[in-house]
Amino acid sequence: MQPGVYFVTGIDTDIGKTVATGLLARWLLDSGKSVITQKVVQTGCTGMSEDIILHRELMGIEPLAEDKSHITCPYLFHKPCSPHLAAEREGIALDPNHITAATRELSESYDYVLLEGAGGLCAPLTRQISTIDYVVGNGYPVILVSSSRLGSLHHTNSLIELAYLKGIEVCGIIYNRYGEQDVEIGDDSRVIIAETMTHFGFTGPVIDMRECGFSAQDVHQCPSLFGSGLKE
Repeated sequence: MQPGVYFVTGIDTDIGKTVATGLLARWLLDSGKSVITQKVVQTGCTGMSEDIILHRELMGIEPLAEDKSHITCPYLFHKPCSPHLAAEREGIALDPNHITAATRELSESYDYVLLEGAGGLCAPLTRQISTIDYVVGNGYPVILVSSSRLGSLHHTNSLIELAYLKGIEVCGIIYNRYGEQDVEIGDDSRVIIAETMTHFGFTGPVIDMRECGFSAQDVHQCPSLFGSGLKE
């Protein structure tokens, strides 16, 4: 897989997508790669996208010109809800093609674009198009953010299988263990998720994410999230 657009999504909202996106961008930046992050749509804030701001903080850089001109977040809505409803409340017709055009523009200046979704992989983008429809339509490979909390195992395995059926490449799993309540459950679920990846033919890693970043024992697996694109 060559440098390009990677869609960072999750099994749910508030699962750690924003932190994972920022940390991955920081890792790419520290590896000498040309990288920028983008947010499909941001709800629940005004001004500049809060998630984009956090990305930049985690990357250790100031907001970019593309952030200030809203290329990195083409749609921003006040109400903290699904994008389709937030857009309707403000009388705006959310056009997925506008998001794609912004991504294409970023791709002309950066080798890697980490595109963070809104909510989970199956969340609606508009009333006609879900996030997964958007990913399939653009052919984006996916980095899936999961967690060790109860219920995550079912959601994660279901999305891995759905991605397989939809023809989506799952590059790897970012396994959010921040605030973990039961290490035994977390360890066992991690093994099962890795086995599910293998079962459906996905060769990407499962990388632990904790409070301070990626696990020291797992960070060496980051290159395999991006395939041959990072090999010198």
